Amino acid sequence: MPAFPKPSFEFAYDLKAERSALRKWRDTKPGRAIPQKTKNHLLLATWNLANLGSQIRRPQDYALLAEVVSWFDLVAVQEVKDNRTGLDQLMAVLPKTWRGIFSDTAGNDERMAFVYDSAKVVVRELVGEIAVEPSDLKNVKLPETTVAKFEGFDRNPYIVSFQAGKTVFCLVNVHLYYGDDSAKASLERRALEAYAVARWCERESKSKNAFTPLIAALGDFNLPKVDPADPIFKALTRTGLQLPDHSTQIGSNLQGDQAYDQVAFFPTGAGARFTGKSGVFDFDGAVFAELWKTKTPVQFRSYIRYFLSDHRPLWAEFTV
Repeated sequence: MPAFPKPSFEFAYDLKAERSALRKWRDTKPGRAIPQKTKNHLLLATWNLANLGSQIRRPQDYALLAEVVSWFDLVAVQEVKDNRTGLDQLMAVLPKTWRGIFSDTAGNDERMAFVYDSAKVVVRELVGEIAVEPSDLKNVKLPETTVAKFEGFDRNPYIVSFQAGKTVFCLVNVHLYYGDDSAKASLERRALEAYAVARWCERESKSKNAFTPLIAALGDFNLPKVDPADPIFKALTRTGLQLPDHSTQIGSNLQGDQAYDQVAFFPTGAGARFTGKSGVFDFDGAVFAELWKTKTPVQFRSYIRYFLSDHRPLWAEFTV
């Protein structure tokens, strides 16, 4: 999306105090508890960091983002701009064992990225993007779509294989098309993209030539609701992908009313297992308490979305 406008007002905060507030929220707010890192578990997260590289964040802002990122083992990041300054600055303040890998640019001048703790996770050989060959485009179709036809992704989902412990798995980082939320053609296009992701995951996981059958798709699906009646949800889960219940039961946007960000996976068997722990971390409930007291909710969110993000991170825990 285009960069959000920079807030017209100034607000100076104490980094140490805000970092402490984040940790307190994580440790004491009901439903927000993120498990501690352990050898036999993988903490996987996804976070759309709004316009990373085009909004002018300050060193203290990157430090707050890195504080949250560092609680996990592996994080899929969306909205990394062609200008990688933002990603570089985030990596510079993460612990020294953290590494990053990213795609080329596509729609809206965006890259997909993964950042990970190399002391826990290593990149394996399979790295690429989901691309549907021209002769197969006609097969990406849904009974409900009457206006749109699938003509390819706006931003090709980014595929990277990893290993944690003895477990090898493949992750698909997505940022689905949004368009006009009130236009049928836009919703159908988004649903077709969701189905194309699900279709690839199913075909790859069942292929005799698969690098690994353990596959998950995660990222910003622009999913309005986790609801069987929602067309995006129906398309994404059509091939058997599951979206886990979240302990927080809140949306991943700042208003908390949209389920945009998700981790979708097939029921896991040998080599990995979902522990049943997953949630959204609403960092905006913890930081900048003084700003909340002195500004309107709209002004507060304008500051949060510019210097931090308009999305909240979503996480899930797996055995490895």
